[in-house]
Amino acid sequence: MHNILICDDDRDIVSALSIYLTGEGYGVYAAYNGREALDVVRKNEIHLILMDVMMPQLDGIRATAKLREDCNVPIILLTAKGEDTDKVLGLNIGADDYITKPFNPLEVIARVKSQLRRYTNLGGMPRKDSFLSSGGVVMDDEAKTVTVDGEPVSLTPLEYSILHLLLSNKGKVFSTAQIYEQVWNDPSLGCENTVAVHIRHLREKIEISPAEPRYLKVVWGLGYKMEKLDA
Repeated sequence: MHNILICDDDRDIVSALSIYLTGEGYGVYAAYNGREALDVVRKNEIHLILMDVMMPQLDGIRATAKLREDCNVPIILLTAKGEDTDKVLGLNIGADDYITKPFNPLEVIARVKSQLRRYTNLGGMPRKDSFLSSGGVVMDDEAKTVTVDGEPVSLTPLEYSILHLLLSNKGKVFSTAQIYEQVWNDPSLGCENTVAVHIRHLREKIEISPAEPRYLKVVWGLGYKMEKLDA
């Protein structure tokens, strides 16, 4: 059974989401500010976090940043309309997705299931070989590890999935819509910014100079590709 942490200072939202999630067979933990969320994660096995942005004591953005120091579980931000800056900032610091309030609980359930599928089976695609590589970037898809020039790199589930897609198809250009549809498994409407943020974050982890990438290249007007490089 997967355990989900709902963190929101609106107790009615926490209660409503708890009913829907427990009805789907998930274990549910509740927190009402970022500090409580950190405490729950420290003491329990949590597999996914639904995190409100605007909360007292410690907001969702700072809580997400703190969690990402040593926690790799999917984080879905719950944001109000007009909080576009918070959405982008949240994706930049490691959130995997966001849902805008007011939301349909069934959409939340669908997003939760989608993120948990990626988390429990990173990559998600049939693999030809356990090891994928380009130059100094090496992925062991069986062990779910990534190294760059022999040094381990910690990726979020979405970053791993994007890298897996591109490493599995070195030299092939993928548009942002194609990346979104294959990695997020959702329609690609309005996906450009979301994909770009995750690509940028991935570059910061695998490139010596993210502004002048050696591996993950942009093909202007078309999309992104992984260069074919010898080890």
